[in-house]
Amino acid sequence: MNITIIGTGFVGAVSAAVYSSLGHQVIGLDVDQMKIESLKKGTVPFFEPNLEDLLIEQQQAGRLSFSANYSEAISNADLVIVAVGTPSLPSGAVDLKYVKLSCAQLAPYLKEDAIVAIKSTVPPGVFSELQPIIEKETKVKFHLAALPEFLKEGTAVDDTLHPDRVVIGSTEPSVIKKLSKLHQPFDAPLVIVTPESAQMIKYTSNAYLATRITFINQIADLCKHTNANIEDVIEGIGYDKRIGHHYWYPGLGYGGSCFPKDVDELAAYAKKIGEKDNLVITISQLNHQRIPKLMREFETLVENWKDKTVAILGLAFKPHTNDTREAPAGKVIPILLESGATVKAYDPKAKWSPTDANSNYQQLNLIASTIQDADMIMVLVEWPEFLEYEFPKVSKKTIFIDSRNRFNPEKITRLGYTYQGIGH
Repeated sequence: MNITIIGTGFVGAVSAAVYSSLGHQVIGLDVDQMKIESLKKGTVPFFEPNLEDLLIEQQQAGRLSFSANYSEAISNADLVIVAVGTPSLPSGAVDLKYVKLSCAQLAPYLKEDAIVAIKSTVPPGVFSELQPIIEKETKVKFHLAALPEFLKEGTAVDDTLHPDRVVIGSTEPSVIKKLSKLHQPFDAPLVIVTPESAQMIKYTSNAYLATRITFINQIADLCKHTNANIEDVIEGIGYDKRIGHHYWYPGLGYGGSCFPKDVDELAAYAKKIGEKDNLVITISQLNHQRIPKLMREFETLVENWKDKTVAILGLAFKPHTNDTREAPAGKVIPILLESGATVKAYDPKAKWSPTDANSNYQQLNLIASTIQDADMIMVLVEWPEFLEYEFPKVSKKTIFIDSRNRFNPEKITRLGYTYQGIGH
């Protein structure tokens, strides 16, 4: 099959590399010529394990190429996948401008019976807006389908090759047959539904996972007022097969490029259709309030942030990525700087700096220099490098914030630190 993928960001680049590895001819299409040139060299502007090697391998095999030319990339495509960004508007609602623009630009070059599959995250019912945009610019017969992605940063290549399921949103037998055959090598359950259901499946998946995180944070807040330990609670409830031990992450709330955006968009959608008491709205509100609330509590441990030195370990939103979108550090550090603290930060992969230059902030290259003379160490991300690090003994009062509950409290305390986890 000849496949063109519009958008060569995280989802587009990974999808292009993986589909070509299955033997298909794939073109990655992007209007950013500099990005195209980088991709031709196998270089991506983000850290994703195994992706660059796969990009180089598939280009050398002649199955993958990149272009900024719509006519060149679309004209022979049996399948055009739209994988452009869908950022949120200030209201929280989804901004569809890039999806709509892509549809308008691809339409004149479509061949007869081409499938246009929307992989971008879009709300249910949006095809009623996209269909006329394409029809206005083409005379050929085409087919719209939904093909949502469920990738996790840090394991995206493996997630694409070994998905839990493949969701195909279409009611046309010919489209379902072609897309099913395309994904057959993944050996995963095929969920064949309407486009609207496919789009809601994507939002629901992320909203549910975000709800688990928010729920356990609420329980953690109750635990800290008693002798209960949130990790013991998770252990106890997890043996119930209806609940399980997986995906309980008490901490600073959910972050990253998907969960905050998708939950906020679903909350905005709920308000738009009149479901103003919807649980998703509350989940969004609680997550936005999470870090400011905890930072007020942490400040009491040092009496006041002013003139204190705080070491931040972890700038990405999770391990094994350099993505800082909606990362805890991006909210924690501004609070510290605005309150007069000095901040030293370290991350194995990610780079971050305040919007406004601040002499009280510096990013260092070693854990040792980052934590030296700190009044507080805040471990925001569970990078293996942090968990395996032998923290030195300290003699002065130093608060150790374990925001992921991954360290041994007794060991940290024996080293002279005042340990503070989440929910105990």
